[in-house]
Amino acid sequence: MKINNRLLIAMSAGFIQLGATSILRAQDVVNLDSVVISATKIDQKQSQTGKVVTIIGRDVLDRSHGRSLPDLLNEQAGVVVGGGTVNSGANKSLFIRGAGSGYAVILIDGIPMNNPASIGATFDLRAFSIDQVDRIEILKGGQSTIYGSDAVAGVVNIITKKGSKAGNSVYGVGSFGTYNTYKGTVGMNYGSKDFSYNIAYTQTKTDGISEAANPENSTAIFDKDGNKTAAINANFSLQATEKLSVNPFLRYFYGNYSTDLGPFKDREGTYIKLKHFNGGANSKYDFGTGRINLNYSFENSQLADPTGFVPFSEGKMHLVDLFYNQKIGSKLDVLVGLDNRATRLSTSLVASTNQFSTYASVFMHDLSIFNLEIGGRYNKAKAYGENYTYNITPSINIIKEIKLFGTISTAFKAPNLDYIFSPYGGNLDLVPEESKNYEAGVNFSFSDQKYTLRASGFKRDLTNAIVYVGNGYINQLSQKVKGFEIEPAAQIGILNLRGYVAYVEGNEYTYLTSTVMDYLFRRPKNIYAINAGVQATKDFFVSANFKYNSKSYDGDFTTMKVVELPAYKLLSVYAEYTLIKKQLRLFADMKNVLNEKYTEIYGYNSMGFNMNAGLSFTIK
Repeated sequence: MKINNRLLIAMSAGFIQLGATSILRAQDVVNLDSVVISATKIDQKQSQTGKVVTIIGRDVLDRSHGRSLPDLLNEQAGVVVGGGTVNSGANKSLFIRGAGSGYAVILIDGIPMNNPASIGATFDLRAFSIDQVDRIEILKGGQSTIYGSDAVAGVVNIITKKGSKAGNSVYGVGSFGTYNTYKGTVGMNYGSKDFSYNIAYTQTKTDGISEAANPENSTAIFDKDGNKTAAINANFSLQATEKLSVNPFLRYFYGNYSTDLGPFKDREGTYIKLKHFNGGANSKYDFGTGRINLNYSFENSQLADPTGFVPFSEGKMHLVDLFYNQKIGSKLDVLVGLDNRATRLSTSLVASTNQFSTYASVFMHDLSIFNLEIGGRYNKAKAYGENYTYNITPSINIIKEIKLFGTISTAFKAPNLDYIFSPYGGNLDLVPEESKNYEAGVNFSFSDQKYTLRASGFKRDLTNAIVYVGNGYINQLSQKVKGFEIEPAAQIGILNLRGYVAYVEGNEYTYLTSTVMDYLFRRPKNIYAINAGVQATKDFFVSANFKYNSKSYDGDFTTMKVVELPAYKLLSVYAEYTLIKKQLRLFADMKNVLNEKYTEIYGYNSMGFNMNAGLSFTIK
């Protein structure tokens, strides 16, 4: 990998400015014994599980007001957000450990979310403001035993802000940046012994850039493709009795995205509109050593795409998830549950299906140096019948500073309604995609976790993969992916350093050539990143992030050829200054500082240098 002189100059200038050895951005070192992982439905400490877990804490989110949810996820080891650096209104695809888009589950407060109106029914990452997030948990590997369909490569649990600890508070964020971009959030929350709430509204607008790239040697002027979005997030918590709590929530998102006709094809006036409503409630009854949880969620998505194959679609999903936790002594936890998902899709036709599941897991922890999780799931669907999954996850704390971990699991992705009933190739005979997942690794931590290193390897064999072959969807024989991640971190006084090396390789069927290719489209084999931060003074924080993406491949669907996309590197810088006992933050976020020219998706523009600056406040 070559680093040009502009990069060296920019990095050197940062070193001189700080008078330190580095300015690289980082998350603070997290104590594994103090972090509770709610995405496992058993509230485990991170030190007690053999799963590969990444926690993005509140400290990082408080310094991310200049970014979006795709921006933040794109910085994590083993995670690639396809389209993350193209026009902000372009659709974002989530790839975890080389798996295709749609092989990961997005949770909001532990409840699965998606977009039932879209092809693939994947959750739209643009539809949730980072200003409403308290922390994020990323669980890698197959998680279908607990979360069912689609949890083939991982789960991302977005935990929202709740009511304040006591009394009222008002908060907000305002920023303005390049491409005439602005974002504003205003919210209020309240907390008392028996009742709390958090309500917020976010609005964004940008002129953007042309989504389609200008063909080589063309002198045509392409119009800018801007977008407008608005989002409301509200959640409430009522402690009805000493043991019973009820937590209703509702969310609404509206997005109007100007688009183009395709790669290198500009068209003024082309747009996509998305409306998404989500409402429901979580209730808990606590017995002391046991707890019953009941989750209900309703989603309604409306997608208007006048120039697409389907000009308008509407999807609805009702989800009921009932599960019970029981502690048996101090070292054994049992989880049993069931869920039911009823989905309905309305386009040129109306189709519906229902999935019912039961699941159970046993968690044995702190057995001398040993922890073990064993679980299984039974799934029955109206569309295709029955299937099963399991997971076995051991870990061994050899000494306090060294932990070995591993997982053997199966996972599945059920064919969605569009794959089954679409007039453009739907197939009533489709069966679920199934995967076998293997992973193993080691975690080192020294000096009260000031210095840590996690290394993990993984292998995923997918069978019955659903692919489009030109005249319809079919189940393909197999796909195989393997790779590894190395994640070092260090805290040295006021300096935090964190980095990673991620490698992934695999094969994948492509409609472009009607063959299985020995690489993954839009997913680089190698990604190297280093990020950290310096608390230069009590009130001044500065950081930067450097990321290298190796070459990747995409398709030219005009000539029906595979296209190689060159490697590229990105450098970003962030700074903030706090005032009034940290109730006011002034921030500036600069991306692609070197103005790198590169292609992330063939035929589409990527962002050059861009920045935004603003302030966030809290009034108590």
